[in-house]
Amino acid sequence: MPHERVDDLQLDGLAIIQNPSAFCFGMDAVLLADFASIRSGDQVADMGTGTGILPVLLSHKAPTAWFHAFEIQADMADMAKRTMKLNGLENRIFVYAMDFRKAADQLGPESMDAVVCNPPYGKRGSTLPSETPGLQTARHETDAALPEIVEACARVLRNHGRLSMVFPAPRMLELCDALRAKRLEPKRVRLVCAKADRPPYLVLLEAMKNARPSLHWLPPLVVYHPDGKETDELKRIYHKRD
Repeated sequence: MPHERVDDLQLDGLAIIQNPSAFCFGMDAVLLADFASIRSGDQVADMGTGTGILPVLLSHKAPTAWFHAFEIQADMADMAKRTMKLNGLENRIFVYAMDFRKAADQLGPESMDAVVCNPPYGKRGSTLPSETPGLQTARHETDAALPEIVEACARVLRNHGRLSMVFPAPRMLELCDALRAKRLEPKRVRLVCAKADRPPYLVLLEAMKNARPSLHWLPPLVVYHPDGKETDELKRIYHKRD
């Protein structure tokens, strides 16, 4: 298709189809894939998959898990479907061109062991819209606000099912409020800092449905050294070698 490209993920031959004029995945998706706890045989939903980067990466991490990826933008969903075929994953990763708020209708309520979500970061009414409709949907809460996103995730999760999200650190309390309102208890947190002397700009958070309160803080993830070079932890996440 015009403007599309196939990007090598540098991970055992996996690749992804993307359109730079529409939307390409960023570091936050890679960090979330590393953070998410996916177990053998899990049924996993990805709420707002874009071009499918999360299930592709997670399918390598958890070779026996099954994935259900929802994407409301038809062109993005089509790219995701073709990415799955390109990687021979179409029988393990199922892409649905539909609003993830209807995921429970498609999959069944409380049918998923885990959910992953890299939602839009821009709060509805408080950020400038992006240039294109596709970018607006990917980056800003134009279609679904945070409480609606969390509710959709909660509906498909089994009892004690796990939701893993990446979100702006300044909005962490807002995220926790939305999660706890739907009986999703924050359990595991990792802050992401650009450099060790900088405040966190992202938070990686795992919540469990109907769990007791008990928060486990992981060491902060520092992305770059003071000189701008990648830290060993980031290299590990990207499977890079010196």
